[in-house]
Amino acid sequence: MRVKTKRAGRLVLLLASTALAPIWGMQSAIAADTTPAAPATPDSAANEGLMEIVVTAQKRSENLQNVPISLQALGTATLEQHQVQSFDDYAKQLPSVSFQSFGPGQSQLFFRGISSGGDGLPFGALPTSGFYLDEIPVTTIGSLLDVHIYDVARVEALSGPQGTLYGASSLSGTLRIITNKPDTSKFSAGYDVQGTRFDKGSLGGTIEGFVNIPLSDRAAVRIVGFDEHDGGYIDNTYHQRTYQSPHTLDDGTVVNSPITVDNSKFVKKNFNDVDTYGGRVALGIDLDDDWTVTPQVIAQHQRSNGSFLYDPKAGDLQVHDYAPERNIDKWYQAALTVEGKVWDWDVLYSGGYMQRSIDTHADYSYYTVAYDAYPNYGYFTNSMGKQIDPTQYYYGHQDLTKQSHELRFSSPSTNRWRVTAGLFYQEQTNQSQANYYAPGYGSSQQGSPVYEDDIFLTNVHIVDRDYAVFSQASYDILPSVTLTGGVRGFIADNTLTGFSGFASDAAKAGCVTPFPSLNSCSYLNKKFNDSGETHKLNVTWQIDPDRMVYATYSTGYRPGGNNRRAGVEPYGSDTLDNYELGWKTSWFDQKLRFNGAVYYEEWNNLQYALVALNSGSVTNIYNAGDARVYGVETDITWAVTRSLTLSASGAFNDARLATDFCAIGANSNPDCASGIIAAPKGTRLPVQPRIKFNTTARYEFLLGEVDSFVQGSLNHQTSTRSFLGTTADELVGDSPGFTTVDISMGGKIGNTSAEFYVQNLFDDRGGLTRNTFSAPEISGQYARIYPTKPRLFGVKFGQKF
Repeated sequence: MRVKTKRAGRLVLLLASTALAPIWGMQSAIAADTTPAAPATPDSAANEGLMEIVVTAQKRSENLQNVPISLQALGTATLEQHQVQSFDDYAKQLPSVSFQSFGPGQSQLFFRGISSGGDGLPFGALPTSGFYLDEIPVTTIGSLLDVHIYDVARVEALSGPQGTLYGASSLSGTLRIITNKPDTSKFSAGYDVQGTRFDKGSLGGTIEGFVNIPLSDRAAVRIVGFDEHDGGYIDNTYHQRTYQSPHTLDDGTVVNSPITVDNSKFVKKNFNDVDTYGGRVALGIDLDDDWTVTPQVIAQHQRSNGSFLYDPKAGDLQVHDYAPERNIDKWYQAALTVEGKVWDWDVLYSGGYMQRSIDTHADYSYYTVAYDAYPNYGYFTNSMGKQIDPTQYYYGHQDLTKQSHELRFSSPSTNRWRVTAGLFYQEQTNQSQANYYAPGYGSSQQGSPVYEDDIFLTNVHIVDRDYAVFSQASYDILPSVTLTGGVRGFIADNTLTGFSGFASDAAKAGCVTPFPSLNSCSYLNKKFNDSGETHKLNVTWQIDPDRMVYATYSTGYRPGGNNRRAGVEPYGSDTLDNYELGWKTSWFDQKLRFNGAVYYEEWNNLQYALVALNSGSVTNIYNAGDARVYGVETDITWAVTRSLTLSASGAFNDARLATDFCAIGANSNPDCASGIIAAPKGTRLPVQPRIKFNTTARYEFLLGEVDSFVQGSLNHQTSTRSFLGTTADELVGDSPGFTTVDISMGGKIGNTSAEFYVQNLFDDRGGLTRNTFSAPEISGQYARIYPTKPRLFGVKFGQKF
């Protein structure tokens, strides 16, 4: 049974407060422990060199240093050392990753700058990056799953197109979260409690725990649970607003009817708090020496309140919002993995089913402000003739499902010829509803056929199906030289049905009753079909056991889809060609690890979101042109001494348009003949900084019987462009570069650990992205900033058994 959030928060703070004492004097704090402590041996910088990292990026278990792709893996120790719990936490550790976000559960992920800035609509384009939980794809239209990170083996970030093995939407890269599996060899368990406080905000806390129970010598169950409360740090402050409300009289005269409103009933300090709870259960069963079955269920419930973007015109970490705001994201995933052998070949089946429900309430009032200059747009009266507040609200609801099935065969890894081949199918659906409304608007229409108070509404049902067959083969030309080739053939079948338009038009199309099922509505009935292939060619030279170089040519694709506006044609697939040279090296008896890659990428026929201002300001997706990226990414880890470890990773991406992007013409399609350019050739692609890097220094030492440490990390990124279109970006402005510093210190004795940490030590107000809720061409001057978290203090206490 779930521990109530307030109760859990009090318990976390009580327990976490005890962590400060062990940090400064753990000997006395654990003096009552009758079990002698073993001699301390720091495990991150042992004399033998850096620990081997095993990954499954190529659907085989391999040493990271032997995998000829650009891959960064954050292992269990790294995730714990950087207090990683959410997407924002691990994204800052991945230099090739950038993202847009409106808050928890509302982010879009990109690799190497492959972003046009228009992703994230629930009825828009599919993501450019794939996202996996273990073997199961959980990539969805709209927003990335914000999976709580606990009892996780590693996070793998695969840069560049991964279409051969991972398929659709792995255009720019693939992110994988690999959970810890049931272990039949021994019982283990653990828990962690944390208390946090934003320097300019409120309290938070987390309780996490796991238990691994062997049921027999062939079966085990692993159970994980967590309950997290994040304090808020943005204030909704008091504000008054006067709408001029111009409208036309019967004689054709346009007059103003000013109305003044305020946001007093929504004023609140630190109103963007978050509650997240959930867990997972995995059962591992060894049927015999060759076959293992692992069913798993993961569930998470997250409620975030308020706004996570602040308005610089209102003040630092402040907004003036006129509507209730919250995002409730609930999902579960049931997965089944079957692994075994047929002769000496490995066989794997992985299947999963996910349901996700998202409810979003948000302020949409700046859309009303932007249109207040237009006669009759914001002038409403009720049935008594009294003028009403025209402030618009937004409500969105999504019911998403996703099922996937993959059957894969792999030849023995010791053969000179090695083959991985398989079949793949997935189906994802989204019943998506978006309501733009003003309370009381329905009654103002005096009997007109509108749905409640809606001004504009969308209610569509999207079904995307993907079918694929794939194969990747490697051949050792020489003992030290390997040639790898792969190909994937695919079919995409996407449909969209329902309604999108002004509420007054919904009744005319028979789309209001019954609502929201829209089963009698045939206003939209669109289909998109596509097929093709993606391929890869790689040459690897293992110079010696510690040094390898590789060259890769690879391609990726993202399926096209249907636009929700009637009369606008579907958009086609976009593709990526990647040319890459990389290296994986270890030096000084594996005390120093230096990996990296240089690359050139061509993004072809890219999908671009543009607003048709002459048609209700609806955002549509078009294949607008081409772009290119020059880049370098690298990471280095150095065990300087037994006690001191230095690590750094960074990326440089110069991502720009290779062709002019034309504006929307009268036919609601890009019109290059008009000579009007939405974005000229050479324009930087949005969201991705040219330079992003992080560095960490960790010093481990023995203090009495306590394995102690101090750690400092620095994260830096240069400025980012906010939007691709010239007009939109000029209205919104770019996000300046910033630097943040994190520190931590603590210790461990026996099975007990404690630490104290500060994130964003100097409280740098870095802006990760600048966003507008409506189209930037409409409300760009009211853009808000998604900031780095302000300075955060935390204490953590944990035990493992």
